[in-house]
Amino acid sequence: MSPDLGLPAAMSRVALIAPLPRLRAMLVAVARSGVVQFIGPQVAAQGEAVEALRRLERDRPPAEAASPMLLETAREPAEMEREGRRDLLAGEVELTRRAQTATHHGGFAVLVGWVPTAELTGLAETLATAGAAVVELPRPTLVQPPTLLRTRGPARWFAPLIATYGAPRYADVDPTPFAALSFVFMFGMMFGDLGHGLLLVALGLALRRATRPGGGARWARLAGMRPLWPFAVAGGVVASLFGLLYGEAFGPTGIAPTLWIAPLDHPTELLGVAVGVGALLLAASYALGTINRLKESGPAAALHAPSGIAGFAVFAGGGLLALGLYLGATALLIAAGAVTGTGIALLFGGFAAEAGHSGSAIAQALIEVLDAVIRVGANLISFTRLAAFGLMHAALGLVVLDGARSLWHGGPAGIAAAAILFLLGTAAAFALEALVAGVQAMRLEYYELFSRVFAGEGESFFPWRIPVTGRASPT
Repeated sequence: MSPDLGLPAAMSRVALIAPLPRLRAMLVAVARSGVVQFIGPQVAAQGEAVEALRRLERDRPPAEAASPMLLETAREPAEMEREGRRDLLAGEVELTRRAQTATHHGGFAVLVGWVPTAELTGLAETLATAGAAVVELPRPTLVQPPTLLRTRGPARWFAPLIATYGAPRYADVDPTPFAALSFVFMFGMMFGDLGHGLLLVALGLALRRATRPGGGARWARLAGMRPLWPFAVAGGVVASLFGLLYGEAFGPTGIAPTLWIAPLDHPTELLGVAVGVGALLLAASYALGTINRLKESGPAAALHAPSGIAGFAVFAGGGLLALGLYLGATALLIAAGAVTGTGIALLFGGFAAEAGHSGSAIAQALIEVLDAVIRVGANLISFTRLAAFGLMHAALGLVVLDGARSLWHGGPAGIAAAAILFLLGTAAAFALEALVAGVQAMRLEYYELFSRVFAGEGESFFPWRIPVTGRASPT
């Protein structure tokens, strides 16, 4: 097993070097490889290609911006303008902008960027064919490379959860597997219904087919939502499992056996389980946070950070206190005081070190300690929504079912009305609760869990990539 499994891709800082006459060839090779993120902003482009593209867009405004494309061999901008090749001109403009940022040393042009270390050999071979070279440079101590996550397996489908929140820092553990598992579990607990869960699975499979060849025009409208299909399928499967535990299938219809508890009959037990689930997820987020603080800033940061050992000690002390009070165990109460006191002392030491040693700085550190302690309890209480929205889902199903039952014995018209009410009510409850459960699961993910995993954002790896074609044909 790779020792860096679960970490972002290792990055190398490199210099790309080419003789001035081969600068364009080097940039074309880089654009084709798509593995280099250049360092530094681009400048406003100048030159014939820019003017030609402006004239084309002024004379024949496009319905949408042309996607840049590069030619292997350079052509005159006037020739591409006559052919109406906005795409080639746009590609040439992007290449010109990048070329203008190159540093010139004698007869050579130099560009600096980041490359995944695993791609260095392949990039060197590609550049050699263009008459250029790549040289690995030392990384400055305070410079953070861009982050390229290498999530493998089904967890990679849940990468949008991380991208929406922000890029992890380069030193951090990839949080995607944890985010995927926690999100799906929390969603399923709030949306627990066998019938609704299977409907969601079917919807997810339909989204997956939306852009497949032969999918038909009816699926094309769903193409923009296709990246959501893993969320729907996985969330639907877990919701179906919770539906079996709750005995819910389109509400308490009796279709599904109750393998655990009926939410509306045992709300207190469900609330207790929700808090327990929250405690486990928070403990996992503290573990990831501690590892990340250690990798980012060393042992002191991992020890004193609210998202590190200090914060976990306060959290664990609270758990020991609750358990001691429940069991009436004096030893647990003493242990709770010791663990919590240690955590508070570590938090104060960290905040005081940041604030200084003046009287106002000490007061500031005390306030920050109080805020951190209160946040631990508030974050844990937030997980009661796993039970609250699960109860609301069950209650909506019961309302729809009771309404349909009340109409069922009214003859043929009553049966028809009951069927219509059940179908419309089920559709409304399904849509509303799927949205609410998804939003609430994401809220718990971002505010309660990610606030410990992340400590500041990194920079996502965005390589410079433009399609390259051997020749151009008029359009």
